[in-house]
Amino acid sequence: MKKQLGIASTAGIAALIVAATVMPAHAVTYGTPTISLSAGYLSGSVNGVGDQTVDVTVGQSGADVSALTVSASASSKTSVAGTGDVTVTGTGAVRRLAVTAHSRGYTNLTIKVAGLGGKTATKTLSYAASAAVQNPADARYFSGASDSSAAVDVGGGYTVVADDENNVLRLYDRSRSDAPVRTWDFSSQLGVTKEVDIEGATRVGNTIYWTGSLGNNKDGEYKAPRNTVFTTTVSGSGTATQLAYGRSYKHLREDLVAWDQAHGDRYGFAAGTATGQAPKQIDGFNVEGLEFAPGSTTTAYVGFRAPLAPAVPGGKALLVPVTNFDRVLSNGAPAAFGSAIELDLGGLSVRDIRKNAQDQYLILAGSWAADDNSDPYALYQWDGIAGHAPVKRADLPTTDPGGWEAIVEVPDLSAPGARVQLITDSGSADLYGDGIEAKDLTHPEFKKARAAWFTLDRHAS
Repeated sequence: MKKQLGIASTAGIAALIVAATVMPAHAVTYGTPTISLSAGYLSGSVNGVGDQTVDVTVGQSGADVSALTVSASASSKTSVAGTGDVTVTGTGAVRRLAVTAHSRGYTNLTIKVAGLGGKTATKTLSYAASAAVQNPADARYFSGASDSSAAVDVGGGYTVVADDENNVLRLYDRSRSDAPVRTWDFSSQLGVTKEVDIEGATRVGNTIYWTGSLGNNKDGEYKAPRNTVFTTTVSGSGTATQLAYGRSYKHLREDLVAWDQAHGDRYGFAAGTATGQAPKQIDGFNVEGLEFAPGSTTTAYVGFRAPLAPAVPGGKALLVPVTNFDRVLSNGAPAAFGSAIELDLGGLSVRDIRKNAQDQYLILAGSWAADDNSDPYALYQWDGIAGHAPVKRADLPTTDPGGWEAIVEVPDLSAPGARVQLITDSGSADLYGDGIEAKDLTHPEFKKARAAWFTLDRHAS
């Protein structure tokens, strides 16, 4: 009996060994895939070139990330963009998602990751498309704000852009439609809680000078933060650009009024700044340009959107030289002034003024009026010398949303095919066809300003 038991035991062990060698290993268990978006809101444009994209990060425990697929599985409004209009590139943990828009409006896109084991996960991307614009290949969109008002090139293909609805300065890649790379808000250093209404800027060395509009608000009320000029110091360039707060001066408006009164109220600055006076009137008071005189780091031209000189249709644009502008900001010296300069811009006023290292100036000319997105705009070349007439180099299109507001950088204006990049203030534009002005949109990702390249006429006219 013991012998038989031993034989049976030996046979059982052998059977277990055989079973262990032929039975499959434990099946791999796959977790639920994970998916996240670098932004939950994305703005594009019909016929857009190089529109902003979103990064999609995916993963799944137990699976190689390259085995996961990402796609759009649903769209709430296919006339804006359908599932087939979503393109996903890349095979790693981070994929790049782009959307091609067909019409203006909004849609919610369901973005799905399909993993192994038949498991999936989704996220919703809220997408908004603005209308097609002229020359879309030359257009880029800077998102995060819509009321762009001044810009300064900081090298490496990047620019710092100001917004007149807040005090945030934003760093953008000039070649891309994208969110800002970096932002700075100097409200606390400026001692303000409301907008400075930044409208003009210029750079000398590593110092950027910024000016508020200096005028009343649209209701004719004096708001002290708007009576501000200030400096920032630049370090680095490109993506490494950093800004540090410098100094501010908060009496330039009073200095200008006193200067004008001492010269017979020639330009009506006292009346233009009076309580109840809206700034964007032909006889109002509103600063929108700032640039230094030829070869100077001390005398700056303050360019006026209003008033015209004289304050009648067809009047000339006004520049007032501040001859000690560097000292005004460095030690708070009261502003000193030179003789005013009146320029014939065809009845238009200064919306921006910028020069290059060769002291070649471009003036962005537009209407003094507040409702001017369809009014004429033009670019004029000038040599910066009083008594010398500016020469028109281009008429600017006015059928697309936004008013032309800022010159990023002045190219060599004597070079054939010279191209200049301008930025719009799109704050009052209905970008998405819902009747909401861009400045009032809930999501900052949907707010945007358009930057566009223009080739200047070869022969000035």
